[in-house]
Amino acid sequence: MQLFYNTTINESTESLIFDKEESKHIIKVLRKKDGDILFVTNGLGYLFKTEIILASDAKCTVQIVSFEKAPEPKIQLHLAVAPTKMNDRYEWFLEKATEIGIQEITPIICDRSERKVINTERFEKIILSAMKQSNALFLPKLNPAISFKDFVKQKKEGLQLIAHCEETDKKSLKSVIRANENATILIGPEGDFSDKEINLAIEHNYLPVTLGNTRLRTETAAIVACHSVVFLNENS
Repeated sequence: MQLFYNTTINESTESLIFDKEESKHIIKVLRKKDGDILFVTNGLGYLFKTEIILASDAKCTVQIVSFEKAPEPKIQLHLAVAPTKMNDRYEWFLEKATEIGIQEITPIICDRSERKVINTERFEKIILSAMKQSNALFLPKLNPAISFKDFVKQKKEGLQLIAHCEETDKKSLKSVIRANENATILIGPEGDFSDKEINLAIEHNYLPVTLGNTRLRTETAAIVACHSVVFLNENS
């Protein structure tokens, strides 16, 4: 199934006109024609089956044949991850986390962050592309970048965890995550969280965890955390 995305389509929509860029892709690249079926999502869990009624490369028009709603995710997984020095590594994380099934992502600017500015528009395009490629129906939420200090002061529902590499008392991630429980997990920059940040997180009820016996890159740690939580809930 090839999936298309449109923010305006909903349960009451009867027909839909794709924009010029998408229309050109559908007709010229994919060579779709009148009567062909296209599947469209609005990123809110809906899958719409549509039929092309005007195969125009300027305004491809479809009519809604039917729709269905996917079950809501069992939990809300929120990863707050420091931007990596090499931008492509963070983009890789965004792509893979979306494919695995994350719900929310926040870039956090830490004491040791080497990158403090992000391209939100590009990140959103990567997340959207990954959602379509993996035939997912829920578009993860990407929040604006925020300082670590401001983020940890926000109250979150469910488990609050901070993964770091300091030799202090920590529990393994797999021993603390539980099925059907929301989780917010903090992942630091290449130089890890500072002692000050770790202590601040603990003051705000974050539990220190380890992701294993080896030292992981930021993007690897984020994917390990994401997969661990999603896998547990898929098999619960």
